[in-house]
Amino acid sequence: MNIAVVGTGYVGLVAGTGLSSFGLNVTCVDINKDKIGLLNSGRLPIYEPQLNDLVKNNVRDGRLKFSSDIIGAIKKNDVIFIAVGTPPNGDGSTNLSYVENVARTIGENLNADKLVVNKSTVPVGTAGHIKKIIERHSNKDYFVDVASNPEFLREGAAVRDFFHPDRIVLGTDSERALSILMDIYRPLYLIETPFIKTTVRTAELIKYAANSFLAAKISFINEMANICDKTGANVTDLSKALGLDGRIGNKFLHAGIGFGGSCFPKDVRSLVRQSENMGYDFQIGKAVLSVNSNQVKYAFNKISAAFDNDINNKTIAFLGISFKPETDDVRESPAIYLAKSLIEKGAKIKVYDPKALENAKNDLAAAQTAENVYDAAMHADAIILATEWNQFRHLDLPHIKRIMDGDLFFDFRNVYPKNKVTDAGFKYFAIGR
Repeated sequence: MNIAVVGTGYVGLVAGTGLSSFGLNVTCVDINKDKIGLLNSGRLPIYEPQLNDLVKNNVRDGRLKFSSDIIGAIKKNDVIFIAVGTPPNGDGSTNLSYVENVARTIGENLNADKLVVNKSTVPVGTAGHIKKIIERHSNKDYFVDVASNPEFLREGAAVRDFFHPDRIVLGTDSERALSILMDIYRPLYLIETPFIKTTVRTAELIKYAANSFLAAKISFINEMANICDKTGANVTDLSKALGLDGRIGNKFLHAGIGFGGSCFPKDVRSLVRQSENMGYDFQIGKAVLSVNSNQVKYAFNKISAAFDNDINNKTIAFLGISFKPETDDVRESPAIYLAKSLIEKGAKIKVYDPKALENAKNDLAAAQTAENVYDAAMHADAIILATEWNQFRHLDLPHIKRIMDGDLFFDFRNVYPKNKVTDAGFKYFAIGR
């Protein structure tokens, strides 16, 4: 089977590479010629563990190709996956212009019956919208199915998630489309991956429901952490107790400074806006977003109070700036929001991150970048552990204390036991402990 994947971001690149690993012939296409040139030179435009080797192996074996010729890919392939960005509009609604452009191009170049599979995160009803665009721009009498196959890949673990997913969601309105998708994903069916076969509209909503629920768990545990601060309770023990309840589960119950990234903030806002357009008030979604925004302010207030409300000219070192470990993605990173808030109050910010410094430079033009943890800590008045990269879990704390000018350690991902930090001579601040 010949497949085209339109879009070479996180979703398109991982999905296209994964599908080629199933023995399918895949062409990943993108209008960004620089990105395609980078891929054809053997380099990736994103950092994602294990992906580089997987791409190289499939390119070597002739199953995976990269091209900027979208028209050629549409004409030569039987199945077309849409995996382009759906960024938010200013009002929180979803910008569908990239998806619509792909649909228009498919319609203008339709030369046979096709299956179009949407992997982009889109509002309910978008599949029907795409189908109408394709039909409106096609003067050929060919049949086009439009299916929904949302992705649930976690940045930093996307390769593993593709080959060992919790479930595969197939939203179709015809037996033909379902049969083709089942054939594509047959290797996962053979290892007993659960398949959810449903309508297109339900599949589109499943993606938003999943991300909104996970975001809600994060906001909930952050609220509990703040209550722990007020009561003297320990959110780490509380989270463990909650997680052992089979009705709740232990995932996404780690207190911190909030969620970020390309999915959770955008998708919750979009579902709030979609609900408003339907005349429904999605109250939980609004609360989740409010708590997440306030969590950065809560962290800022902790820092300000530790400096007696005077952070002007204080040097503060950030360890981690990506929204989560194992990714270079800084989109809506709470660490960046926190750093910006400190800069606005006159603080001098030094930043070290294993992968995300290049992507953060536009957001933090006023910050100084560091070559490593100890360079960041040199002469700093405070340390903020903002992203829980593994390399930050065994720091030489006594050495860091010796080279700093101050003694404040803000463990905003609750990585360290308090006594380990205080024994090194620091004043220790965490979230909910």
